[in-house]
Amino acid sequence: MLKVGIYVFDDVEVLDFAGPYEVFTTASRVAARRGGAAPFSVCTVAPSAAVVRARAGLVVVPDHAIVDHPKLDVLIVPGGVVDRELLRPGLSTWIAAVAAGAEVTASVCTGAFLLAAAGLLAGRRATTHWEDQADLARAFPQLCVVPELPWVDEGRVVTSGGISAGIDMSLHLVARLAGQEPAAATARQMEYRWREQAG
Repeated sequence: MLKVGIYVFDDVEVLDFAGPYEVFTTASRVAARRGGAAPFSVCTVAPSAAVVRARAGLVVVPDHAIVDHPKLDVLIVPGGVVDRELLRPGLSTWIAAVAAGAEVTASVCTGAFLLAAAGLLAGRRATTHWEDQADLARAFPQLCVVPELPWVDEGRVVTSGGISAGIDMSLHLVARLAGQEPAAATARQMEYRWREQAG
């Protein structure tokens, strides 16, 4: 079973983290209902144990703080208003350290800025929300911003466009890590029209 950790913080975009959470937990629920082993265990990780107030006011109680979480096989870094997170002491170091031991580190929307700040996107292709692509390219000229794609897979690092694109990316990760058929079954269970191809 792979441990998926989703980073949450004040002003995180709700669907950026809730979409991937739904995908990975649904994949495990579908597998269990079919009599198989659950491929994923999902948790949320926050800067501290304090509650997080997501964008639009949704309150989230994190499972772990960044100082006390289990080993993560997959790290998902969502977006939202990331200005404070870019200035948070130690966050880039934490992301880089977790990524070094994970199979995949992925971002949704402006979470790409946090991966870039951690040094994970240098020399790679990446994407983010269409409104933020020019800013990402200006702030981090060592990466190649790819427009018009829902997600970009660069092996151990995957980025996606804004908000709902994180669902497509997460289904892609389910296909990579657990198989194409389980991913398709997950999308069907969610009644979601999955954009299976990045481009």
